[in-house]
Amino acid sequence: MSYNSNYHSVFDINYHMIFCIKYRREVINDEISNRLKEIFEKICPKYNIVLKEWEHDADHIHMLINAMPNTELSKFVNTYRSASSRLIKKEFPEIRGRLWKEYFWSRSYLAVSVGGAPSEIIKKYIQNQKEV
Repeated sequence: MSYNSNYHSVFDINYHMIFCIKYRREVINDEISNRLKEIFEKICPKYNIVLKEWEHDADHIHMLINAMPNTELSKFVNTYRSASSRLIKKEFPEIRGRLWKEYFWSRSYLAVSVGGAPSEIIKKYIQNQKEV
């Protein structure tokens, strides 16, 4: 297992994130997904985020990202969704008719922390520390 580090810490922070289109409108195709990914990758370095995996369906996207301890995830999400919504609607005007009141993204999103090992192994490891 590999870890990231900075001056005072060693870490490996991964999140599985899902963003849905407002009212689950089916507007994402391969071309739009690729453009959303390009926008994502352009914004990532400003927030110390690395995109590890990307996949889409017609109404949502899945991402696996790696972050630093000081990453402000909610600010990143707001920046990304605002920029990507504006750019996608500008570059793909045909999808405007399939959206509701010009909204692109749903306000809610899923962010789940992902560990490198199953939670049961981590629990046993912590429980065994007092025996050492």
